[in-house]
Amino acid sequence: MSTPQANPVSVLIIGAGPAGLSAAIHLKKNHPQLDVVVIDKASGPGHHNLSGAVVESAALERLLNPIDPNWQTSEQAKKVLIGQVQQDDLLFMAGQCAAFKILPAVHLAKALGLGFGQLSHRGDWICSLSRLTAWLCELAQKADVEVLHGFAAGEILWNEQTHLAEGVRLVDQGLDKEGHPQPNFLPGEIIPARMILIAEGCDGQIAEQFIQKAGLRRQCPQLFSLGVKELIKVSPQQYEAFGSGRVVHAMGYPLWTPLIGPGMFGGGIMYPMGAEQIAVGMIVGLDYPYYDFNPQDALTLFKQHRWVRRFIEGGKVVEGGAKMIPEGGFYALPRCPQTGSIGKSNVCILGDSAGFVNMLKIKGIHNAVYSGLAAAEAVGVNLDTPAAVARCYTRLLEENGVLKEMASAKNFRQTVAKFGPLQGLPLSVLGDWLPRFSVEPDWQAMRRRRYRLKPPVRFDKDTFTAVAGTTHREEQPCHLTIRDAAVCKEKCQPSYEAPCITFCPAGVYESIQGVVKPANPSNCLHCKTCQRKCPFDNIRWRCPEPSGGPKYKTM
Repeated sequence: MSTPQANPVSVLIIGAGPAGLSAAIHLKKNHPQLDVVVIDKASGPGHHNLSGAVVESAALERLLNPIDPNWQTSEQAKKVLIGQVQQDDLLFMAGQCAAFKILPAVHLAKALGLGFGQLSHRGDWICSLSRLTAWLCELAQKADVEVLHGFAAGEILWNEQTHLAEGVRLVDQGLDKEGHPQPNFLPGEIIPARMILIAEGCDGQIAEQFIQKAGLRRQCPQLFSLGVKELIKVSPQQYEAFGSGRVVHAMGYPLWTPLIGPGMFGGGIMYPMGAEQIAVGMIVGLDYPYYDFNPQDALTLFKQHRWVRRFIEGGKVVEGGAKMIPEGGFYALPRCPQTGSIGKSNVCILGDSAGFVNMLKIKGIHNAVYSGLAAAEAVGVNLDTPAAVARCYTRLLEENGVLKEMASAKNFRQTVAKFGPLQGLPLSVLGDWLPRFSVEPDWQAMRRRRYRLKPPVRFDKDTFTAVAGTTHREEQPCHLTIRDAAVCKEKCQPSYEAPCITFCPAGVYESIQGVVKPANPSNCLHCKTCQRKCPFDNIRWRCPEPSGGPKYKTM
């Protein structure tokens, strides 16, 4: 059977998140004659977009002011933007009861010009990322961008002779569990494109394929964290007590208790989300060593802390979700060895796909927007010279400050990974004076150590996946592959007791008659933690049929 081929497009954008949609909107506004197509594997706008979602106002102004100078007072903005940060709490949790405010230390660091001074959110917008993405999708469609949901890219077509990407091939649909075509089988269509912008989010399949095929390199391996988050409906009194303009970031317990352990990078978050709902989450660096650790257990302990509990006790979880965050920073950006470009020839890598998250700010959405704008400008000035797009894009990232900001935090995450929070956090203050430390990938960090803090009640992953709204067609090939079953049986289970069963936030993995399997692939939240934290690098995630996965609404 021949592979069907769509009509060629000028610019193909993979991923309908903030980076991809910003690029599409800006490009179409300045070049209305250009055919711009955005494809996304989710079933609808914003369904796969989850974040803490504190966004720098300057990024939204840069994107939206040219469209509507009064956008802040629009009805759409009122639905998406909860409010601007007026109270910015940074806490150190000491045990189950005590909490100390450490924001004054951040203000001091800012006055001294130290990196930690970036950790301030006052004036930023608190927003729902899924709703923000849906709004940007609406703006893109109004500008005549073709946004196609339910279209999953499975392969990038890279020409080794010309060193150009020629398009993408979509994922096959209508296969049974054994991979045989069913009556509704649709072979993956090829979409030819002159220029491709990869904006599919953290640890994207197409991005990683392209990095390998085009020979891009990272100076350090990408490091990741896992964020797990719940949206909790609370009483009017609790919501008022918390405040509609307050954000909370917390470190310490239950991830890090100095000297006695545990010693993990990360912390808790709390944001108001309107309608008497508070988002409560836990972000954990995946370089943790504890083989029996479940990030959702840490979320439970955070929710039980006395300082947190008073705002959410008796509340109802109405939505949940999980995603990875790229934390490697400047040294983990994928670059062409010959040109230094973040991409190559006619392909650019945007947003979380590249890793534009600044962990000194704990923010990356603003850089995703800026990268989209830079990519749009690079395409616009290279319509006749597609092979020059990636180099132009990288130069524009230098000019608009994205790479300068990333460089300001270039040693932070590696220093903490190398020395742990107790020594690494103080050392990271030295910033630019430190050498570039060599760090191991997250999957190599696992040790034969137990996490000593456990909540009394086991976390209910079934309810968590239910409120995430995740679904997949049951009769399709499993999109999660254990590469070598013998490694699981002979190495992983004896040494680490199959940690994928514990750390997967959706309960995908089970031991059935002593054999570890991805027994519940329909539960998958597309966070891809399993392929980055399996201690033997023995799991691979590939894109399932489109329209599957979570359906976030307010996250």
